[in-house]
Amino acid sequence: MVPTWTALRHWHPVAVYRYLSLAIRLSTKMVHNGVVRTETEAKTVRQSISLPVKTAMQVRTMAKSRRLSATRMLVELIGKGIEAEERKQREFFDLAERFRTERDPKEIKRLGNQMGRMVFGG
Repeated sequence: MVPTWTALRHWHPVAVYRYLSLAIRLSTKMVHNGVVRTETEAKTVRQSISLPVKTAMQVRTMAKSRRLSATRMLVELIGKGIEAEERKQREFFDLAERFRTERDPKEIKRLGNQMGRMVFGG
């Protein structure tokens, strides 16, 4: 039986505290989205940015569909963007190393064209 608020008023304060903390623990649903903060992520820096309206709407829609806050969604998107840039840079340096060590003229031309596409697009 669940006591009413008026009944709780007559309980001892410690009993009320224990009852309410148990009720909160039983009714709270823990959610884990698979993200574990590293030591460098634990400390945060407040950063104010302005987003184009279309981008802000997309972020809010994505956040809502994943049940995250817009701020958390931005943090994840920025993190993925940084990872993509680092991966692209590693791929470029690997390609440059292959280009530098290659001896076959046809392969040198192909690698040079591929590097040009990476740098200038296309």
